[in-house]
Amino acid sequence: MDFLRLVTREEKTGEERALCTLDTCQIEESYYNYRPSLAANGTFLALFLLSLLAFLVQVTLSKRFIGFTIAMVSGCLLEVLGYIGRIMSYHNPFGENGFLMQICCLTIAPAFLAAGIYLTLSRIVVTFGPENSRIKPLSYPRIFIPCDILSLVLQALGGGMASAASHSNKNPETGNHIMVTGLAVQVFTLLVFMLLCTDFAIRTVVRMNRMGEAALDPTHAALRGSMKFRLFLVALTLSTICIFIRSVYRVVELGEGWDGALIKNQTLFIVLEGVMVVIAVLVLNGFHPGLCFREGYIKKPKAEKQRGSGRFWRRKRKEAVIEKGTQIQDDA
Repeated sequence: MDFLRLVTREEKTGEERALCTLDTCQIEESYYNYRPSLAANGTFLALFLLSLLAFLVQVTLSKRFIGFTIAMVSGCLLEVLGYIGRIMSYHNPFGENGFLMQICCLTIAPAFLAAGIYLTLSRIVVTFGPENSRIKPLSYPRIFIPCDILSLVLQALGGGMASAASHSNKNPETGNHIMVTGLAVQVFTLLVFMLLCTDFAIRTVVRMNRMGEAALDPTHAALRGSMKFRLFLVALTLSTICIFIRSVYRVVELGEGWDGALIKNQTLFIVLEGVMVVIAVLVLNGFHPGLCFREGYIKKPKAEKQRGSGRFWRRKRKEAVIEKGTQIQDDA
Protein backbone atom coordinates (compact mmCIF):
# COMPACT_ATOMS: atom_id res chain seq x y z
CA MET A 1 0.00 0.00 0.00
CA ASP A 2 3.01 2.32 -0.14
CA PHE A 3 1.99 3.62 -3.55
CA LEU A 4 -1.61 4.24 -2.43
CA ARG A 5 -1.60 7.44 -0.43
CA LEU A 6 -4.69 7.79 1.75
CA VAL A 7 -5.52 11.37 0.92
CA THR A 8 -8.78 13.25 0.62
CA ARG A 9 -10.97 13.00 -2.47
CA GLU A 10 -9.99 16.51 -3.49
CA GLU A 11 -6.26 15.71 -3.29
CA LYS A 12 -6.30 12.34 -5.04
CA THR A 13 -5.52 12.47 -8.75
CA GLY A 14 -7.20 10.35 -11.41
CA GLU A 15 -4.12 8.14 -11.69
CA GLU A 16 -4.03 7.57 -7.93
CA ARG A 17 -7.75 6.86 -7.81
CA ALA A 18 -7.41 4.35 -10.66
CA LEU A 19 -5.10 2.30 -8.44
CA CYS A 20 -7.71 2.13 -5.71
CA THR A 21 -9.95 -0.84 -4.94
CA LEU A 22 -12.73 -1.27 -2.39
CA ASP A 23 -10.19 -3.07 -0.19
CA THR A 24 -7.45 -0.46 -0.34
CA CYS A 25 -9.30 2.87 -0.39
CA GLN A 26 -12.26 4.38 1.39
CA ILE A 27 -15.47 4.77 -0.61
CA GLU A 28 -15.40 8.51 0.13
CA GLU A 29 -12.34 8.71 -2.12
CA SER A 30 -14.29 7.45 -5.13
CA TYR A 31 -15.79 9.67 -7.83
CA TYR A 32 -19.22 9.37 -6.20
CA ASN A 33 -18.44 9.43 -2.49
CA TYR A 34 -20.71 6.35 -2.34
CA ARG A 35 -21.03 2.98 -4.04
CA PRO A 36 -23.76 3.15 -6.75
CA SER A 37 -26.69 0.84 -5.98
CA LEU A 38 -26.67 -2.25 -8.18
CA ALA A 39 -30.38 -2.90 -7.54
CA ALA A 40 -31.51 0.64 -8.41
CA ASN A 41 -29.28 1.05 -11.44
CA GLY A 42 -30.05 -2.45 -12.71
CA THR A 43 -33.78 -1.68 -12.43
CA PHE A 44 -33.41 1.60 -14.32
CA LEU A 45 -31.34 -0.14 -17.00
CA ALA A 46 -34.04 -2.78 -17.50
CA LEU A 47 -36.86 -0.21 -17.60
CA PHE A 48 -35.15 2.05 -20.14
CA LEU A 49 -34.25 -0.94 -22.31
CA LEU A 50 -37.88 -2.08 -22.13
CA SER A 51 -39.06 1.42 -23.02
CA LEU A 52 -36.66 1.62 -25.97
CA LEU A 53 -37.92 -1.70 -27.37
CA ALA A 54 -41.53 -0.63 -26.78
CA PHE A 55 -41.05 2.60 -28.77
CA LEU A 56 -39.63 0.57 -31.68
CA VAL A 57 -42.59 -1.82 -31.62
CA GLN A 58 -45.10 1.02 -31.33
CA VAL A 59 -43.74 2.97 -34.30
CA THR A 60 -43.80 -0.26 -36.33
CA LEU A 61 -47.47 -0.73 -35.49
CA SER A 62 -48.57 2.88 -35.90
CA LYS A 63 -46.22 3.99 -38.73
CA ARG A 64 -46.76 7.56 -37.48
CA PHE A 65 -44.86 10.08 -35.35
CA ILE A 66 -41.51 8.94 -36.71
CA GLY A 67 -39.67 12.06 -35.49
CA PHE A 68 -41.12 11.62 -32.00
CA THR A 69 -39.99 7.99 -31.92
CA ILE A 70 -36.46 8.78 -33.14
CA ALA A 71 -36.10 11.33 -30.33
CA MET A 72 -37.46 8.99 -27.66
CA VAL A 73 -35.37 6.01 -28.82
CA SER A 74 -32.23 8.18 -28.85
CA GLY A 75 -32.96 9.39 -25.32
CA CYS A 76 -33.65 5.88 -24.03
CA LEU A 77 -30.49 4.55 -25.66
CA LEU A 78 -28.40 7.18 -23.87
CA GLU A 79 -30.16 6.32 -20.60
CA VAL A 80 -29.27 2.66 -21.13
CA LEU A 81 -25.62 3.56 -21.75
CA GLY A 82 -25.61 5.84 -18.71
CA TYR A 83 -26.89 3.16 -16.37
CA ILE A 84 -24.44 0.65 -17.81
CA GLY A 85 -21.80 3.17 -16.73
CA ARG A 86 -23.24 3.31 -13.21
CA ILE A 87 -23.27 -0.50 -12.99
CA MET A 88 -19.63 -0.44 -14.06
CA SER A 89 -19.07 2.01 -11.19
CA TYR A 90 -20.77 -0.36 -8.75
CA HIS A 91 -18.03 -2.87 -9.46
CA ASN A 92 -15.34 -0.18 -9.45
CA PRO A 93 -16.45 3.21 -8.06
CA PHE A 94 -12.84 4.44 -8.44
CA GLY A 95 -12.81 3.85 -12.21
CA GLU A 96 -13.00 6.92 -14.39
CA ASN A 97 -14.63 5.38 -17.47
CA GLY A 98 -17.87 4.36 -15.80
CA PHE A 99 -18.18 7.73 -14.04
CA LEU A 100 -17.65 9.79 -17.20
CA MET A 101 -19.91 7.48 -19.23
CA GLN A 102 -22.81 7.95 -16.85
CA ILE A 103 -22.40 11.66 -16.23
CA CYS A 104 -22.27 12.47 -19.96
CA CYS A 105 -24.99 10.11 -21.18
CA LEU A 106 -27.47 10.74 -18.35
CA THR A 107 -26.98 14.49 -18.58
CA ILE A 108 -27.64 14.62 -22.34
CA ALA A 109 -30.40 12.00 -22.69
CA PRO A 110 -33.43 14.08 -21.54
CA ALA A 111 -32.67 16.70 -24.22
CA PHE A 112 -33.75 14.10 -26.80
CA LEU A 113 -36.84 13.23 -24.75
CA ALA A 114 -37.77 16.92 -24.58
CA ALA A 115 -37.41 17.17 -28.38
CA GLY A 116 -39.92 14.35 -28.77
CA ILE A 117 -42.38 16.21 -26.55
CA TYR A 118 -41.93 19.46 -28.50
CA LEU A 119 -42.79 17.67 -31.76
CA THR A 120 -46.24 16.68 -30.49
CA LEU A 121 -47.51 20.15 -29.59
CA SER A 122 -48.18 21.27 -33.17
CA ARG A 123 -50.42 18.20 -33.68
CA ILE A 124 -52.33 19.03 -30.50
CA VAL A 125 -52.85 22.64 -31.60
CA VAL A 126 -54.20 21.49 -34.98
CA THR A 127 -56.53 19.04 -33.24
CA PHE A 128 -58.18 21.76 -31.14
CA GLY A 129 -57.90 24.51 -33.73
CA PRO A 130 -55.02 26.84 -34.67
CA GLU A 131 -57.25 29.84 -33.89
CA ASN A 132 -56.83 29.10 -30.19
CA SER A 133 -53.04 29.49 -30.34
CA ARG A 134 -51.04 32.71 -30.28
CA ILE A 135 -48.61 31.28 -32.84
CA LYS A 136 -48.99 28.98 -35.83
CA PRO A 137 -48.81 25.21 -35.16
CA LEU A 138 -45.60 24.70 -37.15
CA SER A 139 -43.95 27.55 -35.27
CA TYR A 140 -43.76 25.43 -32.11
CA PRO A 141 -41.19 22.90 -33.40
CA ARG A 142 -39.40 25.66 -35.32
CA ILE A 143 -38.90 27.56 -32.05
CA PHE A 144 -38.29 24.77 -29.55
CA ILE A 145 -36.27 22.24 -31.56
CA PRO A 146 -33.43 24.73 -32.33
CA CYS A 147 -33.37 25.69 -28.62
CA ASP A 148 -33.19 22.02 -27.71
CA ILE A 149 -30.37 21.46 -30.20
CA LEU A 150 -28.47 24.40 -28.66
CA SER A 151 -28.95 22.86 -25.22
CA LEU A 152 -27.79 19.47 -26.51
CA VAL A 153 -24.70 20.90 -28.20
CA LEU A 154 -23.67 22.80 -25.07
CA GLN A 155 -24.16 19.75 -22.87
CA ALA A 156 -22.25 17.48 -25.27
CA LEU A 157 -19.44 20.02 -25.70
CA GLY A 158 -19.16 20.59 -21.97
CA GLY A 159 -19.25 16.87 -21.25
CA GLY A 160 -16.51 16.22 -23.80
CA MET A 161 -14.32 18.99 -22.40
CA ALA A 162 -14.85 17.84 -18.83
CA SER A 163 -14.10 14.24 -19.81
CA ALA A 164 -10.90 15.21 -21.63
CA ALA A 165 -9.77 17.35 -18.70
CA SER A 166 -10.46 14.54 -16.26
CA HIS A 167 -8.49 12.05 -18.37
CA SER A 168 -5.57 14.50 -18.36
CA ASN A 169 -5.78 15.02 -14.58
CA LYS A 170 -6.84 18.63 -15.16
CA ASN A 171 -9.67 20.59 -13.58
CA PRO A 172 -12.97 19.78 -15.43
CA GLU A 173 -14.57 22.99 -14.14
CA THR A 174 -14.73 24.75 -17.53
CA GLY A 175 -16.45 21.82 -19.22
CA ASN A 176 -18.78 21.46 -16.26
CA HIS A 177 -19.80 25.13 -16.51
CA ILE A 178 -20.66 24.64 -20.19
CA MET A 179 -22.74 21.56 -19.31
CA VAL A 180 -24.61 23.57 -16.69
CA THR A 181 -25.24 26.33 -19.24
CA GLY A 182 -26.71 23.75 -21.61
CA LEU A 183 -28.93 22.40 -18.83
CA ALA A 184 -30.02 25.95 -17.96
CA VAL A 185 -31.03 26.51 -21.61
CA GLN A 186 -33.02 23.26 -21.43
CA VAL A 187 -34.79 24.37 -18.24
CA PHE A 188 -35.65 27.78 -19.73
CA THR A 189 -36.92 26.18 -22.95
CA LEU A 190 -39.08 23.71 -21.02
CA LEU A 191 -40.45 26.53 -18.88
CA VAL A 192 -41.44 28.61 -21.93
CA PHE A 193 -42.93 25.48 -23.51
CA MET A 194 -45.08 24.81 -20.44
CA LEU A 195 -46.20 28.45 -20.29
CA LEU A 196 -47.26 28.37 -23.95
CA CYS A 197 -49.09 25.07 -23.41
CA THR A 198 -50.92 26.57 -20.43
CA ASP A 199 -51.75 29.70 -22.42
CA PHE A 200 -53.10 27.58 -25.28
CA ALA A 201 -55.27 25.55 -22.90
CA ILE A 202 -56.68 28.69 -21.23
CA ARG A 203 -57.40 30.39 -24.57
CA THR A 204 -59.15 27.26 -25.82
CA VAL A 205 -61.37 27.03 -22.73
CA VAL A 206 -62.20 30.75 -22.87
CA ARG A 207 -63.16 30.58 -26.54
CA MET A 208 -65.25 27.45 -25.92
CA ASN A 209 -67.14 29.21 -23.13
CA ARG A 210 -67.82 32.11 -25.46
CA MET A 211 -68.42 30.29 -28.76
CA GLY A 212 -69.19 26.70 -27.83
CA GLU A 213 -68.08 23.96 -30.24
CA ALA A 214 -67.53 26.60 -32.94
CA ALA A 215 -64.25 27.44 -31.18
CA LEU A 216 -62.88 24.02 -32.12
CA ASP A 217 -61.86 22.50 -35.42
CA PRO A 218 -64.82 20.27 -36.47
CA THR A 219 -62.52 18.06 -38.57
CA HIS A 220 -60.97 16.52 -35.46
CA ALA A 221 -64.06 16.17 -33.26
CA ALA A 222 -63.72 12.38 -33.22
CA LEU A 223 -60.12 12.59 -32.10
CA ARG A 224 -60.89 15.07 -29.30
CA GLY A 225 -63.62 12.74 -28.04
CA SER A 226 -61.27 9.77 -27.95
CA MET A 227 -60.39 8.60 -24.44
CA LYS A 228 -56.94 7.52 -25.62
CA PHE A 229 -56.24 11.03 -26.90
CA ARG A 230 -57.34 12.60 -23.62
CA LEU A 231 -55.14 10.21 -21.65
CA PHE A 232 -52.26 11.03 -23.99
CA LEU A 233 -52.63 14.72 -23.02
CA VAL A 234 -52.40 13.73 -19.35
CA ALA A 235 -49.36 11.53 -20.04
CA LEU A 236 -47.64 14.30 -22.02
CA THR A 237 -48.25 16.79 -19.21
CA LEU A 238 -46.84 14.40 -16.60
CA SER A 239 -43.83 13.57 -18.78
CA THR A 240 -43.04 17.27 -19.32
CA ILE A 241 -43.26 18.06 -15.60
CA CYS A 242 -41.01 15.11 -14.71
CA ILE A 243 -38.31 16.15 -17.21
CA PHE A 244 -38.54 19.74 -15.97
CA ILE A 245 -38.08 18.68 -12.32
CA ARG A 246 -35.15 16.48 -13.29
CA SER A 247 -33.51 19.26 -15.32
CA VAL A 248 -33.80 21.78 -12.47
CA TYR A 249 -32.23 19.24 -10.12
CA ARG A 250 -29.29 18.62 -12.49
CA VAL A 251 -28.64 22.35 -12.92
CA VAL A 252 -28.35 22.75 -9.15
CA GLU A 253 -26.38 19.50 -8.74
CA LEU A 254 -23.78 20.16 -11.43
CA GLY A 255 -23.75 23.84 -10.52
CA GLU A 256 -22.06 22.81 -7.27
CA GLY A 257 -19.35 21.01 -9.25
CA TRP A 258 -18.23 17.40 -9.22
CA ASP A 259 -17.40 17.67 -5.54
CA GLY A 260 -20.65 19.30 -4.42
CA ALA A 261 -23.02 17.97 -1.77
CA LEU A 262 -25.83 17.00 -4.15
CA ILE A 263 -23.68 14.87 -6.45
CA LYS A 264 -22.69 12.82 -3.38
CA ASN A 265 -26.33 12.10 -2.44
CA GLN A 266 -27.40 8.84 -4.08
CA THR A 267 -31.01 8.96 -2.82
CA LEU A 268 -31.64 12.34 -4.46
CA PHE A 269 -30.12 11.05 -7.69
CA ILE A 270 -32.33 7.96 -7.72
CA VAL A 271 -35.52 9.94 -7.07
CA LEU A 272 -34.94 13.17 -9.00
CA GLU A 273 -32.97 11.69 -11.92
CA GLY A 274 -33.84 8.03 -12.33
CA VAL A 275 -37.47 7.92 -11.20
CA MET A 276 -38.42 11.20 -12.91
CA VAL A 277 -37.05 10.16 -16.30
CA VAL A 278 -38.44 6.61 -16.05
CA ILE A 279 -41.92 8.02 -15.44
CA ALA A 280 -41.46 10.44 -18.35
CA VAL A 281 -40.76 7.67 -20.87
CA LEU A 282 -43.07 4.95 -19.54
CA VAL A 283 -46.20 7.12 -19.58
CA LEU A 284 -45.49 7.93 -23.24
CA ASN A 285 -45.07 4.22 -23.90
CA GLY A 286 -48.44 3.65 -22.29
CA PHE A 287 -50.02 6.41 -24.38
CA HIS A 288 -47.91 6.60 -27.51
CA PRO A 289 -49.17 9.42 -29.79
CA GLY A 290 -49.01 7.21 -32.88
CA LEU A 291 -51.58 4.91 -31.27
CA CYS A 292 -53.59 7.48 -29.32
CA PHE A 293 -54.11 9.73 -32.35
CA ARG A 294 -55.16 6.80 -34.52
CA GLU A 295 -58.73 6.68 -33.21
CA GLY A 296 -59.37 10.14 -34.56
CA TYR A 297 -57.91 9.69 -38.02
CA ILE A 298 -60.62 10.17 -40.62
CA LYS A 299 -60.68 7.16 -42.90
CA LYS A 300 -61.65 8.04 -46.42
CA PRO A 301 -64.01 5.72 -48.28
CA LYS A 302 -62.32 3.45 -50.79
CA ALA A 303 -63.88 5.30 -53.72
CA GLU A 304 -62.61 8.63 -52.39
CA LYS A 305 -59.10 7.24 -51.93
CA GLN A 306 -59.11 5.92 -55.48
CA ARG A 307 -60.25 9.33 -56.74
CA GLY A 308 -56.90 10.79 -55.81
CA SER A 309 -54.86 8.07 -57.51
CA GLY A 310 -53.30 8.16 -60.97
CA ARG A 311 -55.05 4.93 -61.85
CA PHE A 312 -58.44 6.54 -61.22
CA TRP A 313 -57.77 9.45 -63.56
CA ARG A 314 -56.33 7.20 -66.29
CA ARG A 315 -59.49 5.12 -66.14
CA LYS A 316 -61.65 8.26 -66.30
CA ARG A 317 -59.79 9.51 -69.40
CA LYS A 318 -60.18 6.12 -71.05
CA GLU A 319 -63.90 6.12 -70.30
CA ALA A 320 -64.19 9.64 -71.74
CA VAL A 321 -62.45 8.57 -74.97
CA ILE A 322 -64.75 5.55 -75.33
CA GLU A 323 -67.81 7.69 -74.61
CA LYS A 324 -66.71 10.26 -77.19
CA GLY A 325 -66.14 7.54 -79.77
CA THR A 326 -69.58 6.12 -79.09
CA GLN A 327 -71.15 9.53 -79.59
CA ILE A 328 -69.39 9.93 -82.99
CA GLN A 329 -70.69 6.54 -84.11
CA ASP A 330 -74.22 7.47 -83.01
CA ASP A 331 -74.03 10.77 -84.91
CA ALA A 332 -72.90 8.90 -88.01
